[in-house]
Amino acid sequence: MTSNVQPSPAIEADLRYLADDSVRPVFHARPGGEGETQYDGTYANRRVAIEDGRRAAEPFDLEREGFQLVEHVTAVDNFYDDAEITGTYEAEVIDLVKRITGAVDISIFDHTRRASTETKRGEVKSRDPAAIVHNDYTDRSAAQRLRDHLGEAAAEPLLGRRFAIVNVWRPISGPVLSMPLALCDARSVAPEHLIAAERRANDRVGEIQHVKYGAGHRWVYFPAMTTTEAILIKTYDSQDDGRARFTIHTAFDDPTTPADAPARESIETRTFAFF
Repeated sequence: MTSNVQPSPAIEADLRYLADDSVRPVFHARPGGEGETQYDGTYANRRVAIEDGRRAAEPFDLEREGFQLVEHVTAVDNFYDDAEITGTYEAEVIDLVKRITGAVDISIFDHTRRASTETKRGEVKSRDPAAIVHNDYTDRSAAQRLRDHLGEAAAEPLLGRRFAIVNVWRPISGPVLSMPLALCDARSVAPEHLIAAERRANDRVGEIQHVKYGAGHRWVYFPAMTTTEAILIKTYDSQDDGRARFTIHTAFDDPTTPADAPARESIETRTFAFF
């Protein structure tokens, strides 16, 4: 890859899991710049090994593990400029997701900017990194999000076909040395580990997945990501045939982060991929 920072060995770090699912957890989404995300529920840290994905014997695949690192040079100069996002970046993302997935059509429905320090979030009005083990959609909420995005009439015929939700995550500045993204091999996650959680926001109430710990979870990260790289994350697939359908992930506090590391700044773009 383009980073000139040497890959680090596998590390151990604490990831925050759902510890008790007897009461349905609730995630309170906040607009950018309005403080840290709040959760209702019982959570606990678990120390896990997180592999250096750059040293893997073979590349990770969106259909198999549920995520994929790609080289992706962008023409965007300023990711905080909404005009550049809509005028330049969206076309780049559509081309990328279509090429990687083979989908016949792509529709973008969300952009989320994040920063790992309160100072930076206040400056740029972005959200905090999602530092809890989660996945963005359930079967129910994926279908509802499609209806919300396209309208009931346009969504209904598409719900009868295979569709997926693919998140394109990339650094806004780099290399990313603090609060990187950890991703879990979808094959290592059992269905009973995925717990539906309510997602409450100002404009809608939805549903995501929080996650109970599993000893077999295989965690991976890509250290020192640069602005010419992106990770594709499949957070939902309507096709239940053995391919990756839900990909759990989280930001985490990397114990190897230098004391003077800059804030992590990133943007994630959520897309519907239609097949």
